[in-house]
Amino acid sequence: MYNRRKSKVVNFAKQPIGGNAPVSVQSMCNTKTENIEATVKQIKELEAVGCEIIRVAVPDKNAAQALSEIKKRIGIPLVADIHFDYRLALMAVENGVDALRINPGNIGSEERIKKVALACKENDIPIRVGSNSGSIEAELLKKYGGPTAEAMVESALRNVRVLEENNFRQIVISLKSSQISTTLEAYKLMAEKVNYPFHIGITESGTPWRGTIKSTAGIASLLTQGLGDTLRVSLTGDPVEEVRVGWQILKSLEIRKKGVEIISCPTCGRTNIDLISLAEKVEKELMKIDKDITVAVMGCAVNGPGEAKEADIGVAGGIESGLIFKSGEIIKKVEEDQLLEELMKEINKL
Repeated sequence: MYNRRKSKVVNFAKQPIGGNAPVSVQSMCNTKTENIEATVKQIKELEAVGCEIIRVAVPDKNAAQALSEIKKRIGIPLVADIHFDYRLALMAVENGVDALRINPGNIGSEERIKKVALACKENDIPIRVGSNSGSIEAELLKKYGGPTAEAMVESALRNVRVLEENNFRQIVISLKSSQISTTLEAYKLMAEKVNYPFHIGITESGTPWRGTIKSTAGIASLLTQGLGDTLRVSLTGDPVEEVRVGWQILKSLEIRKKGVEIISCPTCGRTNIDLISLAEKVEKELMKIDKDITVAVMGCAVNGPGEAKEADIGVAGGIESGLIFKSGEIIKKVEEDQLLEELMKEINKL
């Protein structure tokens, strides 16, 4: 559907990024990494909703040492997020992490960067180089008059070149701004310069309501222009919601399909059942089900089996009752208070 940019493939353990691999969905734990039980619990919750790569903060030795045990107990690639101290990067490699997220420009001298690059190369561990609008070097801010797309790209390229000079090329690049236009322009510029895979997202996008809207607008803009190989929706909230939103973006753009797709009408004066409540309850129940089906929750016969005939199954409201239909064909009439139960019975039969 979209003419996706062709990049090289970089593997995070068994999860390929770039090339023809599907655009992957990832997130980051908000637990203290050294709290192994809490971190593993959260990662399991994220795995359950489709998280394919997980990143954890590694600010100190305790966090770095916890990586080994965490890695043993999860089923998806583990990425260590490291800043300032190259020794933490080396410890993360020793403890079996699957990838690093570093900014070579803030972990010290050329010799230290070389040690990290060599350790990663010997252990087949890729590095994600990140350039955010808030972490651009002072001289570049002065050169470009602020955190522009050009400044972000030059900053990222500086770090990429340092790794390349050390014969390291298992690199993924991210260029995140809190401004959608800046982010989009930065990725466009970078796409002309390198063939590394892109990690995309809108940084500091906000709370779940505001952040979901902003992230969706930004990420969808990138994806429809063929830019993006893995994504994270950054929200100030439960990371589980990040993964759900990420998948919904991919599903809405028909880039990937996973789990149940729900369609529901906006309601109007023809609606004679509590459709809003029913739709919310159906959505909650369907979060527990992993079937590639489309479920329709419609307010009346006009929007029911007719407009929603392509749905695998659905309900159409009547007067204190509703119709359950499959592939556009009505199969039963049910009282309003039984609609949810009967619909779920039919879904479970599919």
